[in-house]
Amino acid sequence: MARGEQDAPEGSRGETAGGVEAHWQEPEPVRAHRPDPDVAHERWTQDGQDISGEAGQIADAAERRTDPVEIIQRCAHRGLTLATAESLTAGSLAARLADVPGASAALRGGVIAYCNAVKQGLLGVDEDLLESRGAVDPAVAASMARGAASATGSVLGVSTTGVAGPEPHEGKEVGTVYVGLACRKSAAQRFGLRLPEACEVDDHESSAEGAPDTGEDWISGAVLLDLDGDRAAIRDASVEAALKLVEELLLTEPPGFTDPR
Repeated sequence: MARGEQDAPEGSRGETAGGVEAHWQEPEPVRAHRPDPDVAHERWTQDGQDISGEAGQIADAAERRTDPVEIIQRCAHRGLTLATAESLTAGSLAARLADVPGASAALRGGVIAYCNAVKQGLLGVDEDLLESRGAVDPAVAASMARGAASATGSVLGVSTTGVAGPEPHEGKEVGTVYVGLACRKSAAQRFGLRLPEACEVDDHESSAEGAPDTGEDWISGAVLLDLDGDRAAIRDASVEAALKLVEELLLTEPPGFTDPR
């Protein structure tokens, strides 16, 4: 959350300390944009759920297409809240969102889960899953996203877990990154939201026993990034890819905007 900001009271239609109204009107460019599913698929996938390439180029391309202001506005306009769970990016993703004035209208908080004990203890990632697959895994990424949303009472969760270098980790090469995404199923049904096509869907709808809010149903999944570059470039690309994934979810075309299928 940006410095000096206070959360607006539940249901408030007043202004936050950052001067941004809690009751949003989508700006004209947002309202006018209707995503082309073929373009959205093309921009994300090169080989199934694997997004490969030079980390700096991927980060630059994603940053040019993604505006955190629109993410916050789209969430706030629909009454959606968002939380982050970060391993290799260590808070950079939350910071990108918190740079938006009035981010508290949507951003609830985040967890830096740099070690497995935190992934398990705070985010509710299953211990057996971590032991059998390691932390750099699509199911772990999806579970981290669900855990962040559950722990903060948010509707959406987004996560990063991977190997930024300089050395391989748990048998995974440098540049192997998973970005996880989760949305409460009730909100997905209400707003007609769908996971981006690039996501490998995770069938486990709850986290470890004892994790907060385990009774909630979710849609969740993860995208594999196969990145080339130095440590900083890999982390930057992971942040931008996570923002892009959230945006693709929010760009799901609501029912009523297209002809009946």
